[in-house]
Amino acid sequence: ADAAGREVVLWVDTFNTYQEPENARAALKVLRAAGYKVHCPSPADGGRPACCGRTFLSAGLVAQAKAEASRLIETLRPYAERGLPIIGLEPSCLLSLRDEYTVLFDKQLVDSITKQSFLLEEFLVAEQESGRLKLALHAGAAEKVLLHGHCHQKAFGVMTAVEKALRLVPGLEVETVASSCCGMAGSFGYQAETYDLSMKMAEADLLPAVRQADQTTMIVADGTSCRHQIKDGSARQAVHVARLLEAALAKQS
Repeated sequence: ADAAGREVVLWVDTFNTYQEPENARAALKVLRAAGYKVHCPSPADGGRPACCGRTFLSAGLVAQAKAEASRLIETLRPYAERGLPIIGLEPSCLLSLRDEYTVLFDKQLVDSITKQSFLLEEFLVAEQESGRLKLALHAGAAEKVLLHGHCHQKAFGVMTAVEKALRLVPGLEVETVASSCCGMAGSFGYQAETYDLSMKMAEADLLPAVRQADQTTMIVADGTSCRHQIKDGSARQAVHVARLLEAALAKQS
């Protein structure tokens, strides 16, 4: 089956809207290169982007989180009801739709959104395995990747999808760091009283592996907090998987 013209939704979370828009632009370019018609919806009330409310939830502010989540649900629901895949970039944000939302809201309200939500790498791998993906990627963007998994990716068992998505790039060697949490854990690593513990967690496995990696090895981490921890702790810049896939697209002649 030809994927050309299939409609998808790219939901761009707050982090990737304001802090790292290059990730969203990369994902949009990759999806369009694969022939998808991409919707990037905004809330009907205008103004701020649709936020998942995760930052409020992590601080125990449930009422504020539900208010934010309700805006996102109303933004995504028309597309979900049409059966369109909802694609996200930030693991903690996208996977909230498959986890906390099922507890915070009535099942009927969020069921279609929950069932049709995918991280970018999950979506691409599912399309590849069903024979629908038409994405021309070329070798040369990188020869080797050192991959760090976000805690939510590990908890939801999607690390295999990340590895498979990276291996869509011909000849790319992928090594996954056998690490626990990077230690940043949202705002945990920024708090004075937990900073030392945060760095101990990072130094257990992740940062030594990054420092030992050859300078030509690309560091990939999908979580914004993970990327910050890696940069601050090792001076190496990690990138989202979308950026590597975009670089592989750029090799087309």
